Amino acid sequence: MNSTSKIKIHSSKVNKMGLEAFVNKPQTKNVNFMDGKLSIKKLTVAEVMEIQEKAKDAGENEAANFDILKQVISLGAEGGENLSDEDFDNFAIDDLNKLSQEIMKWSGVAPEGKSK
Repeated sequence: MNSTSKIKIHSSKVNKMGLEAFVNKPQTKNVNFMDGKLSIKKLTVAEVMEIQEKAKDAGENEAANFDILKQVISLGAEGGENLSDEDFDNFAIDDLNKLSQEIMKWSGVAPEGKSK
């Protein structure tokens, strides 16, 4: 006796529709960095909120502000998560500042003192 059934089993994975389909979908673009191109991604609301909270606490503390800059680049620049503190020390600060500003601008955060 054949016990094979013709019942269709539906996958538990349901196609997302509408806005829900875009949750966790990264948005990237290429920007000029030093003498080449680098892919950056938009930061999430949670990442931006965390960075803004740290920035409030950092004030004029240069070390804390540099840590925030490194966090922005680590989160938003392709390969940034792989950089060590020593790697960051080998870049020109101006290049890192420009990259960080580009990531924040792409993420919808206007630089301090400027409106969108």
